[in-house]
Amino acid sequence: MPTAFALHIVEEYRGGFPAWVTHVLGGSFNNLAFAYNNAVFFVIMVGLTVWVVRSGSRLAVFLLIAWASGNIFWDGLFHVLTTAKYDRYSPGLITSSVLYLPISLIIGMATLQSEALSVKAFLGALAVGLSLLAFLIWYGLFHFAI
Repeated sequence: MPTAFALHIVEEYRGGFPAWVTHVLGGSFNNLAFAYNNAVFFVIMVGLTVWVVRSGSRLAVFLLIAWASGNIFWDGLFHVLTTAKYDRYSPGLITSSVLYLPISLIIGMATLQSEALSVKAFLGALAVGLSLLAFLIWYGLFHFAI
C-alpha cells in the first residue's frame, strides 16, 4: 500500500492536483500544503503497516484499514467520480483505477478471509476512513467552508 500511495502522489503532483482543486473544485490548495500533507500521510501509512506486520493486533489492523481506506479506497473513488462528474481528468485517476481500487479489494478480501477483523469491524473501519477523507477534503481543500 505505501508504494501505491507514493506512485499516486507522483501522478497527482505531475498532473497538477493542487491547481486542479482550485480551478475545477473551487477549493484552495498549493504545492507546499500538498507536499506536507502527503508526507505526513505517507509516514502514518508506513507506521501503521509496520505495526500490523510486527504485531498483527486487531487494533493495528483496524487503524490501518481505516487510514488506508480513506487514503486509498475512498480517495480512489473520489478520483473516478470527480473525473466522471466534471468530465475532465482528475490528477490521480490512473493510479486510482489501476492500483488503488484493485489493491483495496484484495486487502479487503484478505482481511475478511483471514478474520483479522470481523465484518462489523471492517465496515466500521471503512466508515472511519470515509469520515477521515471527508474531513481532510473539507479542511485541506476547502478550509472548513460551508
